[in-house]
Amino acid sequence: MSKDIKIKKGLDIKLVGEADKTVEQAIISNFCTIRPEDFHSVIPKLIAKEGTRVKAGDILFHNKDVEAMKFVSPVSGEIIEVQRGPRRRIDAIKIQADKPQSHKDFGKFDMNSDAATTKAHLLASGCWAFIKQRPYDVIANPEKSPKAIFISGISTAPLAADLDFVLTGKEEALQAAVSALSKLTEGQVHIGVGSNNSPLANMNDATIHNVSGPHPAGNVGTHINKLDPVNKGETVWTVNAQDLVIIGELLLTGKFNAERIVALAGSSVKKPRYFKTIIGSEVATMVYDNGVDKDGNDRIISGNVLSGKQLKPDGSLGFYDNLISIIPEGDDYEFFGWNKPVFNKISTSRALTFSWLNPNKKYALNTNTNGEHRAFVVTGSYEKVFPLDIYPMQILKACKYEDLDEMEALGMYEVAPEDFALTEFICVSKQPHQDIIRKGLDLMLKEIG
Repeated sequence: MSKDIKIKKGLDIKLVGEADKTVEQAIISNFCTIRPEDFHSVIPKLIAKEGTRVKAGDILFHNKDVEAMKFVSPVSGEIIEVQRGPRRRIDAIKIQADKPQSHKDFGKFDMNSDAATTKAHLLASGCWAFIKQRPYDVIANPEKSPKAIFISGISTAPLAADLDFVLTGKEEALQAAVSALSKLTEGQVHIGVGSNNSPLANMNDATIHNVSGPHPAGNVGTHINKLDPVNKGETVWTVNAQDLVIIGELLLTGKFNAERIVALAGSSVKKPRYFKTIIGSEVATMVYDNGVDKDGNDRIISGNVLSGKQLKPDGSLGFYDNLISIIPEGDDYEFFGWNKPVFNKISTSRALTFSWLNPNKKYALNTNTNGEHRAFVVTGSYEKVFPLDIYPMQILKACKYEDLDEMEALGMYEVAPEDFALTEFICVSKQPHQDIIRKGLDLMLKEIG
């Protein structure tokens, strides 16, 4: 089997506002917010109550179903609010951060430890939250052993942070994390990189794959499908490249350092660049510092424009995100816009748009969907941007009518919502593909688990 991953199906969405390769220290956020909704399927059991003082690395809550799975505070400070929703569901835990910060000391880890000791250390320190699994795209079940672990060192999403840039200088922490993870699987640790200059390209205890092609070449789901697809009864784990640094630093120093380099990008940003900040920090500390106009009509997104989550100006950075995208709000409508040839929009069709004439052009797109929701229209366009060896239309329909047998047969075990972000983007029916897949995975997790 070739170590290279080359795909031709896909679509690169080139947008105005890519972040310049300069890093600034973000204004220190006064508050840090952790939202259990970032940890899909986890039912939180609160440990730290309002008024409790915590250090960075102290437990906030654990998973009610797997008590050993701990979730810790990214900062030291006082818990000032536990926001609750219907049926006393925990929606957010807000911490007023100290200045300066203090960390819980987990102790320097012995890198020669066995798999059971390594797993217990990651669970106790809160780093297990960075390890996710397929099937179901949820936090990995520590009671199961994966047949392989996948890490993507290349991001091809629109305006994505350049992982080669943000990981430079972190090689020691990266290697420590990869070596520790390699003990947790009987198979291989697969790392996809975009070039031989990547900080991840020379890792020991892993198999390196050169990845090329349009988006979604950088998605870990693409790598899984091309290298080691997931069948019934099998499990693979995935870890984001930047999360490896946090895991590695914990192993080497004994401190849970939730620092993250975040790209602030988008056509609405005056000065797109990178910021050094903390997981859960207020995005306002970055957005309004040479960022966007306070009176502008813009959408703030934690993550990329295809699969990120919309934030309010007082929102906080998502637990897994290393990108804040800001683009104009598309709440205006063009009269008879459907009947006009356009030069400022992207489409896979050559009927009414001319983006195919200039593939390197960058666009300043807004959030307008340019159409309304309607029934699925069979056009064959999904397959042009979907490189996985799966039938996208059929699996989406199986999720809609909740046929578990058909979902299983079509390959539902290895997909995640982000794998369908491009098919949703080009969908002439304006169907919410990612939401459909998420609900399908939740149904399978509930019924098959």
